[in-house]
Amino acid sequence: MNVTPVILTFNEGQNIEATLASLQWAPRVIVVDSGSRDQTEQIARSFPNVDWFLREFDSHRSQWIYGIHGTSINTGYVLALDADMRPGAGFQAELEGFLERKEFAGAWIPFEYRMLGRGLMGSIYPPQIRLFLKQSVRVDQPGHSQVFEVQGPTCKFRSQLIHEDLKPVSRWLSNQVNYAALEAARIKCAPNKNLKDWLRVAGLSPAIWGAYAYMRAGGPFRSTASRAYAYERLIFEAILARMLAEREQSQ
Repeated sequence: MNVTPVILTFNEGQNIEATLASLQWAPRVIVVDSGSRDQTEQIARSFPNVDWFLREFDSHRSQWIYGIHGTSINTGYVLALDADMRPGAGFQAELEGFLERKEFAGAWIPFEYRMLGRGLMGSIYPPQIRLFLKQSVRVDQPGHSQVFEVQGPTCKFRSQLIHEDLKPVSRWLSNQVNYAALEAARIKCAPNKNLKDWLRVAGLSPAIWGAYAYMRAGGPFRSTASRAYAYERLIFEAILARMLAEREQSQ
């Protein structure tokens, strides 16, 4: 198969087994780790198709560039996954058809978001380019995470990637603080702020995005799962709004 999955990890012991188990069809899977201190390496190395690489983390962009171009990938395409993402139903068959056609430089892939073991009816997480020609991709990092862009035609998959983070809330919360700091720095330096940025600067985004996430997730039809998802979006936006207020006060 002319595609190599690439996964970034750091203390992903709760997530990595399910992700790698879903990729046993791939002849080679690249795992780029940032120095995990849990069971991530032991679990990853138990899969015979995994090649393990260790690189000190400096930014998501640099880590991805290394994973794509610094690990001797000899396939035309790369499937870029976070450690809490795995192919859903029908993905492998659609991927095989995509590779056979050889028409596209990349593909937009939608996500099925899961909370507390239950699939949500929807999320605020948009489709992303996660499958691309190795030589056509550009990696950017406008905020707290990377963005993949390709030169050439793209398509959109019907099948989804499952996004399900099984790490404890304490770990999730510490990550959000780091992500919010990066996003606050981006907003501060942005020459032209969009509506979403202005809502964040004004401190209105926690209520707006929390309510929107709840309804997108299914509201009362997904009960605990939709509330948990809304809490996560509200908490991140509240942390970010607090950081932006602090930066404004210090100017």
